[in-house]
Amino acid sequence: MKKRIIVILSFFFMTEPHIAQEANGNLPGNPKLVSSKNELLKLAEYEKEQYAYSVEDYFREPEQDLFKLSPDGLYLSYKGKDSNNQSHIYIKNMETNEVKSILDEGEDLIRNYEWANNNTLVYLKDKNGDENYQLFSIQLDGTNQKDLTPLKGIKVSILSRLKDHKDYMIIEMNKNDPEVFEPYMINITTGQMEKIFDNRDLKEPINDFDFDKNGRVKAYTKQQDGTDYVLYYRTSEYEPFSEVIKTTWKDNFYIIGFNYATDNPDDAYVVSNMFSNTDEILLYDLKKKEIVEKVYSNKTFDAYGIGTSRNRGYELDFCAYLGEKSVLVPVSKTFKKLHNKIKAKFSDKEFDIISETDDESKLLILATSDKLYGTYYLYDIANDTFKEVFNLMPDLNPDDMAEMKSIKFKSRDGLTIYGYLTLPKQAQNQKVPLIVNPHGGPYGQRDYWGFNPEAQLFASRGYATLQLNYRGSGGYGKSFLLAGNKQIGRKMLNDLEDGVAYVKSLNIIDEEKIAIYGASYGGLAALGSLVKTPNLYCCAVDYVGVSNLFTFFKSFPPYWKKYLGQVYEQWYDENSLEDQEIMKTVSPALNIDKIEKPIFVIQGANDPRVNINESDQIVERLRNKGIDVPYMVKYDEGHGFYREENKIELYKAMMGFFAKYFKK
Repeated sequence: MKKRIIVILSFFFMTEPHIAQEANGNLPGNPKLVSSKNELLKLAEYEKEQYAYSVEDYFREPEQDLFKLSPDGLYLSYKGKDSNNQSHIYIKNMETNEVKSILDEGEDLIRNYEWANNNTLVYLKDKNGDENYQLFSIQLDGTNQKDLTPLKGIKVSILSRLKDHKDYMIIEMNKNDPEVFEPYMINITTGQMEKIFDNRDLKEPINDFDFDKNGRVKAYTKQQDGTDYVLYYRTSEYEPFSEVIKTTWKDNFYIIGFNYATDNPDDAYVVSNMFSNTDEILLYDLKKKEIVEKVYSNKTFDAYGIGTSRNRGYELDFCAYLGEKSVLVPVSKTFKKLHNKIKAKFSDKEFDIISETDDESKLLILATSDKLYGTYYLYDIANDTFKEVFNLMPDLNPDDMAEMKSIKFKSRDGLTIYGYLTLPKQAQNQKVPLIVNPHGGPYGQRDYWGFNPEAQLFASRGYATLQLNYRGSGGYGKSFLLAGNKQIGRKMLNDLEDGVAYVKSLNIIDEEKIAIYGASYGGLAALGSLVKTPNLYCCAVDYVGVSNLFTFFKSFPPYWKKYLGQVYEQWYDENSLEDQEIMKTVSPALNIDKIEKPIFVIQGANDPRVNINESDQIVERLRNKGIDVPYMVKYDEGHGFYREENKIELYKAMMGFFAKYFKK
């Protein structure tokens, strides 16, 4: 884990319950609390008007997506749907244009896939959202499909693709102990694997490994007392590791790449805020323990990454940071020229280089904006030609979409708060309802400028959306992040209230029709806002949100235990009498008497982050008080809904819920 931020309550967009579960009568939570299908259909029917775009238009999966170039550029892969709406992985021959389906997704969703080499793809799956990912491989022609990690209850992630060792990659698993992860070298064709480093010290576990391009552990970071981190480095595989630097979780100092463009084997690019308020990119000599060069720094926003050219001897091409929009800062002459050409092509749009060929002659680019869902292009550098590959959502006309505006204002205690406001076109002529939409995390996460299907759906119904990067959000420097410490349910909610006051000052909002909706931590913020400011919002939506900090802490998965020290400093300490009193005050389920407004609650039954009990208890207690609480649970989902049919059902019910309280 590179960043010293514990991202607990994050949520990102990426049928009925399974028969086996129903037959066993073994459904998680209390099924008696769950609203029936008919009740949710009646809720959806409160939205009676006809609109140019349906919920399906915003939330159906693109016919094709997740395009990736093979390393040699001979093939283009993508995930696509067939005539029966079933998803497959397809391979297109770039010379003959022949397309072949090589992998049927099946019941368990493919969470991610990538090219391991010119002939092999690897992909990750879990079971119904439980986040215990398993690694699989398949050959280019659809043969030799293998379950590479057939281990029940184990979580697998890919750490490193080894470009110079094409049949191998490095993965990590908590195979030997559910609390810690260890790295393995795996042959992605045969499935043979070998553990390459032990991580057995539960008191001071290794939190992060750094590998060289040959897959050797060159550095690692150990955790101490749950709050401190020590970076160790060795000059060669025959030398012992020695301490480079010790930090607390409040400071960043982590390796983002070894510098192979120099004769000094000890040089590495690191991200650090040890010498400034914001994260800087430094070239650092790990042996001498000194800065070689300050590569990039921004006074307001955190830098986070670099790009190098393997084909040009690992020359540094660019640095990156997230400001009000995503920014690449070109460094090399080659990339400056390339960057200018791409910018000229896409003008006001953002672009991401999704993949490139090993010889760096072809790039697969995804162009997006606040009004454009996304279009893939293939850029042939030698011929300087752009070819459109696929428009992900051609039916969503950008001219019909709403603009997402960057905003900033001062909080009541003087912090500069950044965010985004998406206004429907009706706001030009009349005051409109407002949906406040706090992001998940809460720490280290943030909202971004770009196409947001939720905000666009809301705008199409005449609702404005406010997304704020409240204190504790990532990207704005150390001081801003730490200003969120132990402010859940307190000053974090003040920032939301101050944001609403700012939007009210623009004289475009119907002050009687303000709602709050959040997913993950955002769900906790939505519930907490009804406790803290019961008269500000007319209704709320809580999507996989925490309701009781005491029960939430007790439900942590084993691999979070090593972070408890940091959690106690950043969230609240359940062992502190003083913090316990605050936890009681900011846990919505323990303050039902203060909640007066209706809430729509949504939960994935297999959620490993927010146990279904968090939603069950808030629903039961509010209903006992007589509050209107529709409750949607899906038994084939986890922390958020990823199946197309579930997402569409969710947003239809959500729009009916908003219509019920905005349009009565």
